Amino acid sequence: MTITLKNKKLEACIKVNGAELISVKNPDGLEYIWQADPDHWKRHAPILFPVVGRLQNDEYNYNGNIYKMYQHGFARDSDFEVINANDSQAILLLKSNPEIKKIYPFNFKLFITYTLVDDTIRVNMVVKNEDEHSMYFSIGAHPGFKVPLEPEKENYTDYHVSANPAKSYGLIKLDENGLTTSNENNFDKESNDISISHDLFSGDAKIFDLGTNNKTSFNLYSTKSKHGAEVTAYDNQYFGLWSTYPKKSDFVCIEPWWGIADSENSTGFIKDKKDISRLRCGDEFSANFDIRFF
Repeated sequence: MTITLKNKKLEACIKVNGAELISVKNPDGLEYIWQADPDHWKRHAPILFPVVGRLQNDEYNYNGNIYKMYQHGFARDSDFEVINANDSQAILLLKSNPEIKKIYPFNFKLFITYTLVDDTIRVNMVVKNEDEHSMYFSIGAHPGFKVPLEPEKENYTDYHVSANPAKSYGLIKLDENGLTTSNENNFDKESNDISISHDLFSGDAKIFDLGTNNKTSFNLYSTKSKHGAEVTAYDNQYFGLWSTYPKKSDFVCIEPWWGIADSENSTGFIKDKKDISRLRCGDEFSANFDIRFF
């Protein structure tokens, strides 16, 4: 089942399974979202919950019990409920159930709201703790954009990503198991305009540590056409850039994260996970980002 949002600037489709944005087109029919070719990457723009990235050994320890949890969590493959849907907004809900509690033993509600405003899709992700104890989680998004958007007039390497604010960001590295390492480089201010190439992703995702920014934008644009997309996130700690390697695929993901993969020195206890969010009983957490299409 899909939901369609539509105005004079954009038409967007959202898949209820995974609450995933699967298509965004302008009035000329230009598709911005990667169309999930399974020979390259079978997803479009998954929601990441309750972990971002990979856990050490794909498992975690909570209250002495070991739970299996694969990369980026289960929300991306879960069936959401449709709470409300019209031309401008869709609200979807995932809540704990007996099957989920086998791998994530917390009572929660996860609301994903898409709101279409002019040339922008605003995304609000709300986690509510309905348990008697604190819950631990991370959340993020993984939108993939077609690159090039107009293959008849441009190439993959005609694209760039620029960050705003333009400053030196920490660059976190992943090891061969997808875990963060203690090695961190900096992107200089001049390097915030990043040239896109397939080789850029030879070491897996580029993960930027944003520091204390309360608003950061990553802008994907072409030197050969006027079209692209800008992702703006609020109060997130990380942005990821990713595409497949060594397989050469025609997309780039720009990913706002409120959390990150386990470190190479992880203890395995979820409460000790790097940048994990702890939500007290009855509280809620809100994460917000916008995607502007041009």
